[in-house]
Amino acid sequence: MSFIVSKFKCKGITFFSLLHVTHYSSRFSTAAVASIEPKIPPDFSSCIVQDKDLLLKSLNPSGTGLHVLDLVDEGSLEPHPTLYHLLLKKCTFLRKPKLGKIVHAHISNSLFRGDVVILNTLLNMYAKCGCLDDARNLFDEMSVKDMVTWTTLITAYSQHDRPLDALLLFPQMLSLGFFPNEFTLSSLLKASAALPDTPQIYFHGAQLHGFSFKCGFHSNVYVSSSLLDMYARCGCMDEAHFVFDVLPTKNEVSWNALIAGHARKGQLDRALSLFLKMLRQDFQPTHFTFSSIFGACASTGSLEQGKWVHAHVIKSGGEIIAFMGNTLLHMYAKSGSIQDAKMIFDRLVKRDLVSWNSMLTAYAQHGLGKEAVQCFQKMLNIGLVPNDITFLCLLTACSRAGLLEEGQYYFKSMKRYNIEPGISHYVTIVDLLGRAGLLNEALRFINEMAIQPTAAVWGALLGACRMHKNVEMGSFAAERVFELDPHDSGPHVLLSNIYASGNRWRDAAKVRKLMKESGVKKEPACSWVEIQNTVHMFVASDDSHPQMGAIYKKWEEISARIKEIGYVPDTSHELFYMDEQEREVKLQYHSEKLALAFALLNSPHGSTIRIKKNIRVCGDCHSAFKFVSKVVGREIIVRDTNRFHHFYDGSCSCGNFW
Repeated sequence: MSFIVSKFKCKGITFFSLLHVTHYSSRFSTAAVASIEPKIPPDFSSCIVQDKDLLLKSLNPSGTGLHVLDLVDEGSLEPHPTLYHLLLKKCTFLRKPKLGKIVHAHISNSLFRGDVVILNTLLNMYAKCGCLDDARNLFDEMSVKDMVTWTTLITAYSQHDRPLDALLLFPQMLSLGFFPNEFTLSSLLKASAALPDTPQIYFHGAQLHGFSFKCGFHSNVYVSSSLLDMYARCGCMDEAHFVFDVLPTKNEVSWNALIAGHARKGQLDRALSLFLKMLRQDFQPTHFTFSSIFGACASTGSLEQGKWVHAHVIKSGGEIIAFMGNTLLHMYAKSGSIQDAKMIFDRLVKRDLVSWNSMLTAYAQHGLGKEAVQCFQKMLNIGLVPNDITFLCLLTACSRAGLLEEGQYYFKSMKRYNIEPGISHYVTIVDLLGRAGLLNEALRFINEMAIQPTAAVWGALLGACRMHKNVEMGSFAAERVFELDPHDSGPHVLLSNIYASGNRWRDAAKVRKLMKESGVKKEPACSWVEIQNTVHMFVASDDSHPQMGAIYKKWEEISARIKEIGYVPDTSHELFYMDEQEREVKLQYHSEKLALAFALLNSPHGSTIRIKKNIRVCGDCHSAFKFVSKVVGREIIVRDTNRFHHFYDGSCSCGNFW
């Protein structure tokens, strides 16, 4: 499209300006415009401005900054609202707020400086470009505002992680007599859903729900979808289902909001049930649908269900685009299949930084430090710049693989990318030094930290002391943890185990007494295993499973076999007030051992066994699983809160440090 921007008079008639040609070109064909375009006398000069040249910079250094605005100042082009709208929309589309500010300055000196429509377009430009301070300044300066003005700024705050600012505008708007429309309420509900904690979400969201109901907007598709998403995000699934059920018309967005709500709560069965219902009602799942379900599968480690949904994506012809591919990669990694995670990474249509970080995380979770280092180098070779998350993944991988020199090198190289280490980076270095047995160096590193050490930092040192049986330093580290986070049961249990392993029973008893007096309770251990798309969960000394008799018998058989090749029960992991025989009996019925016996009974011979546990796997079970992997000739993968353990042929991928 082109615009004649010259202005001239012939026999008292003013001929075409930019406005007129734009107007005609929007209503008539090119041929029609040509037929009505006047013949420009040869003695008059004209200037043709292409659409692509609207934001052409000034030809004169003393100009406004934009050539088109220079033409206005020179009188070659008449100023008109349409011109400003075109310029601002172009700045918005290309995300060029600096040029938008030049247009803003020109508007401020024009006859249209009070035109609310133009100022709303200008406000929208600042909002879409993320210049929220400029948007607010303009908003405050506007002498006349309409509902579009208020909605534009509310939406801007809602979309740019400033939900409280969006919500604070609402009562101001009402007090001035403005009545919100469906877009205003939808943005306000999205803002409430983005608040940092659940009580705040529910408090503001429920009030907006009541307001929407009173105003008759509760059945509007935009408002209802936002209501549904708000309730789902704060975990109020009963309310979310109520809103969903009364929707007059449902769409993919409303289905996705409900599925995502259950997925966030780890309710995979409910999410899959809704997914199937969605398909039966002829709604097409989107990338957001699949991403939510893959996230739920990852949280529970449900590999078979994840594979089934992945197969549906392939059958429906869906592309593995970045954000969905990243959750799919994460699902396979969290379910214990690092090979499938790597395959998805290799097949991604486009890999962004999140994709590379996801792959690094996967390697770190599985203790594959060398592979993580190679992956990082490939990322650098293609020109991607790492961020703080990249280094955290890389350092974690080095720590879990015992790559001391590499970890220290990459920690120091963060400065090269102007990245300041956060507390999580410091934790990984303490863990790295502790894993290598360099406890004094780890303590020195903590004392020299540029930021105040947290409970997590001291907890990493405490874990290293537990592994290397350093009672004195472990006691010192534990005291620091208790001061900073007295309600975490993990450090108490670790310190108790440190004392018990050093035969300091009185000190161990004191720690247990302290836990009781402080109301600190150890999280009950449970393990689960997936067989034929069904998840089976076990707790210690469980007798509720229908196959429990066979499970106990199977473990007793396996226990006898591994004792023959060198397994010795480590009773230091059991309660110290029991006698030795009681402790050994208690050890045999830990939840992960029951899950393993069940899997051996019900899975195909030679297949990989995948077990998940909600807390750290105990030392005796870890030792037993190494022997079992050798006796049965199968790979056993255990996911605990710290990492993945790949047991195969009598050894574990963690190197006995986790």
